[in-house]
Amino acid sequence: MFSWPGPLPEPQVRTIEDLRGVLADARCRQEGPAYFMYRDLAKSEFDQTWLAGHLLRYDVTVIPPAVICGEFVKTKGHFHPNNPAGYGYPEIYEIIEGKAGYLLQENRLNDAVLVKASKGDTVLIPPGYGHVTINPGTETLVMANIVSTAFESCYGEYESRHGAAYYCMDDGTFRPNPGYPAIPPLRHLEACNFDGFPGLGKGGLYDLVCNEEALVFLNNPEKFEFGRVLNG
Repeated sequence: MFSWPGPLPEPQVRTIEDLRGVLADARCRQEGPAYFMYRDLAKSEFDQTWLAGHLLRYDVTVIPPAVICGEFVKTKGHFHPNNPAGYGYPEIYEIIEGKAGYLLQENRLNDAVLVKASKGDTVLIPPGYGHVTINPGTETLVMANIVSTAFESCYGEYESRHGAAYYCMDDGTFRPNPGYPAIPPLRHLEACNFDGFPGLGKGGLYDLVCNEEALVFLNNPEKFEFGRVLNG
């Protein structure tokens, strides 16, 4: 379990049954919990008030190592809708423990990217990209995120296509999902480029709480240039 100052709320639990519709093996009958989500955390009342007042939320997700019917354990996957200015809401993650693969796909499926990250890395999900997080390792993955509270995540594309454009199998290969009519080649990157985003990648993610300049992009992505984020 990750370290947190004070009692933790009961986590939301995503089960293997919840993931069944997005797995590579549609006949998979494994059962049990897949991962645990601790929503809307804050280390003080002041921080909680600041986050709420800026329409932001700090979460922690814990993904124990597992193989589910031949596939590394993963999150269900979702897209973010557009903000009032017509730009997709972004999101930012930090690896606290373990390793992760962030499988990103552009909403018109012009691009598919695997961003590899390990402890201490920060990963930015740019506007217009859906994302799945994979734990490809043998240790528990603990990751934090900060995201806008102005929207609800959209799961429909992943549900209707039976998962992301690629499945990460337990031998390390990526299997194309036949539920998509055409899939771009999968690009592989290390943790993201933060040029033009003040404060990102220079410390722990929680250190950005109460730093309006650093987090304003989460609700106002139209004011920022995201073109270099996934260019390696």
